[in-house]
Amino acid sequence: MLAVPERGTLLSGPTLSRIETGVFSTSKRIEPAMLAEVLEKAGSTLAQFAGTPRCTITTYSLRYSTIGGSGEPTDASTALILPSGEDPACQGPRPVLLYAHGTSTAKDHNMARLRGEAKLVAALFTAQGYIVVAPNYAGYDGSSLPYHPYLNAEQQSADMIDAMRAARSAMAQLKVQAAPQLFLAGYSQGGHVTLATQRAMQQGSEFKVTAAAGLSGPYAMARFSDTVFSGQPNAGITIYLPLIATSAQRAGAAIYSKPEELYELQYASGIETLFPTTMTRKELLKQGKLPKAALFARDSLPQGRGASVYFSNPHLVRTSYRDAYLQDLAQHPCDDGDCTPANNLRKWMLKNDLRNYTPQSPLLLCGGSRDPSVPFFNATAAAEYFSEHGAPPTVVDLEELGAQDEFRDARRSFVLISEEAMKRAQEDAPKSGRSANELLMDAYHARLAGAPCLLAARNYFNSLMRQDAPAAP
Repeated sequence: MLAVPERGTLLSGPTLSRIETGVFSTSKRIEPAMLAEVLEKAGSTLAQFAGTPRCTITTYSLRYSTIGGSGEPTDASTALILPSGEDPACQGPRPVLLYAHGTSTAKDHNMARLRGEAKLVAALFTAQGYIVVAPNYAGYDGSSLPYHPYLNAEQQSADMIDAMRAARSAMAQLKVQAAPQLFLAGYSQGGHVTLATQRAMQQGSEFKVTAAAGLSGPYAMARFSDTVFSGQPNAGITIYLPLIATSAQRAGAAIYSKPEELYELQYASGIETLFPTTMTRKELLKQGKLPKAALFARDSLPQGRGASVYFSNPHLVRTSYRDAYLQDLAQHPCDDGDCTPANNLRKWMLKNDLRNYTPQSPLLLCGGSRDPSVPFFNATAAAEYFSEHGAPPTVVDLEELGAQDEFRDARRSFVLISEEAMKRAQEDAPKSGRSANELLMDAYHARLAGAPCLLAARNYFNSLMRQDAPAAP
């Protein structure tokens, strides 16, 4: 039998990744002038608030050993995004950002390609002198794990730490020096992963976290789940729930005895192997793999105000499963994470609720209070818990436009990005058959709040480093 590599072992790489710079062009690196041009094309608002790029960006891919959701040995990959150049901010030991990405259903998801979210992180952090380690997570980008342990706090934090170990080995090979500062940040799913990683790192002594930033993440998992089943589902729930359920099953949570106990028959077959997928979300819907929004039956009660789109036929979740969940909720209410549910799905959500530790390093929680995908109560509920335990985080609501603090630029960028998105929504509304406001809210979580929260995180981290910098003689 072959020996299983120790967790965090660098299995292959660092391999230089070519970066897409246009529809038909790639480059080994992105120079500051080239990045500035890319940002301008992406939108004047982003270019304005990202700041003038200072460093050349080079990206490497690494493969490393880690574990799956039930502790089984597996492998995963990470991007290592490095700054270089003549500017002093790009030279010498540089601070490290360990970044956790948001939900992806694409099996080939790879942060080293610097598309979308990865490009934004590189522009805001690497171009300003940060070393970025951005794991793809187990189950993605050629990982041998046939599923993804979605929002499994124990596994995902272990995966992040293993990626950091491998990145440390790769940096030694590349003769790249890291400064002592280690920052954690992540958006959406990555916000949850970030706090789970902060918790895991402070339980050991291998890594010391300088500060963390959870951005629009689902931290209050128990309340999140109870809110959905109580009749107020969130946008994207027909994607999120199968990801959560499969993750729970693979970890031995036994939230059902067979898929058709949770799902309606037309969706139960094959749903456990549906994600990650090679199909787009449009293809999934077109082929009838999932309903677009209908989670519960049209006549299933209770139904929250304005939630009618989530109650229709065909729908994803069996009414009998929902009724059993609600019966347990009535017997074991769980608003603050302090409860003892009997329902196995509720047990799983409580296990992965992050209101169960006290941050020992500064923490920022950023999001928008109108977010329809990840409700802002996740941030406020987590903040309330941490404050009660003596570690109040800094909370940024992008919608709080009158706030006078260091995050004014982040809020201003949110306003301008929202205005640009509304113009597009107004143009698209007539041909879509939907209102401009509906189209805007569809874009809220994925395209409106992400960049401003990342900007808030960078400002937060930079201010902490300025505070720790030695005074001039």
